[in-house]
Amino acid sequence: MNLNDLQNISKNFGNTQRMPVLFLGHGSPMNAIEENQFVQGFRKAATEIPKPNAILCISAHWFTQGTKVTAMDMPRTIHDFGGFPQALFDVQYPAPGDPELAKETAELLAPVMVEEDHNWGLDHGAWSVIKHMYPNADIPVIQMSIDYTKPSQYHFDLAKRLNKLREKGILIIGSGNIVHNLRLIDWRNINTVGAGWDWAIEAREKTNNWLLDGNFQNIIDYQKQGTSLQYAVPTPDHYFPLIYTLGLKDKSENLTLFNDELIGGSLSMTSVRIG
Repeated sequence: MNLNDLQNISKNFGNTQRMPVLFLGHGSPMNAIEENQFVQGFRKAATEIPKPNAILCISAHWFTQGTKVTAMDMPRTIHDFGGFPQALFDVQYPAPGDPELAKETAELLAPVMVEEDHNWGLDHGAWSVIKHMYPNADIPVIQMSIDYTKPSQYHFDLAKRLNKLREKGILIIGSGNIVHNLRLIDWRNINTVGAGWDWAIEAREKTNNWLLDGNFQNIIDYQKQGTSLQYAVPTPDHYFPLIYTLGLKDKSENLTLFNDELIGGSLSMTSVRIG
């Protein structure tokens, strides 16, 4: 990609104030229809940043071989879960897509081959949080998948190539959970804010300290950080969206935490704002 390509990125959008980046701990799909302190935190985050021209979401729930980006005009609302009330399946989030932004995103990631996808849509990692931030569904949303064949350092480095989008009013959101072990949920405390197993408490403290100290290498090398992180991240799908968010941080930017609570023993809702 040459300089002219970079200057023409997101041709539909002019240069704007540099957009912040968010990592949102999305938790249970029920957060889409419940009223609690976490969805209040999502709404508050939206009031504290400029209204974006478009949103690029990297969700834990689109874990693919290779990298894909949604490129349809109207992405469908995907109900990728089971066993929940009908009211949750009835939710639709009819935000438009942005095929031009999808194309430009793919170009920015070159030489990585990126497939423009016309089948996926918006999974609950995206719509369950974005609907609280922008309930009118009037902002275009695209998703970028996570290549499950690649290690965390690869994703951290790949994210840096997306930074140009921030200068065009694009809000980049990583959506997952830092501590996420569904097999070890404490069902007696599934809705108890602050409830965490000892290992979850330790993992949260470690990762929070690394985040606030800017020690991202320990976060990237999570598999080397002891038992608590092994329990907290049994699979990387919900963790890698955080890695993308951190890869977009410039040294001069502030990092703050919000929604920073454990719930259900083995889940953290900790969310991150950069910029």
